[in-house]
Amino acid sequence: MYAPLAFLNLGPWEIFFILGLALLLFGGKRLPSLAKDLGDGIRQFRKSLSGDAESESAKIQEPETKPTPAPSSNKKSKKSA
Repeated sequence: MYAPLAFLNLGPWEIFFILGLALLLFGGKRLPSLAKDLGDGIRQFRKSLSGDAESESAKIQEPETKPTPAPSSNKKSKKSA
């Protein structure tokens, strides 16, 4: 048996059942985003344990955005007679 699965002692049918249950609970559209968020959380946790929190915060900077100009109010209005 594979080392990661030996700890949990899960067979292929148990894994299939858990994945099917997750698909029923969360749906097909939301399941990939949940998996991505879980992976990001685990990655951030590992980086915080290794002490790279300072370099991680430097990477997560919001991109500079240019302010959008406000619409001009100097337009000439047409007067109807």
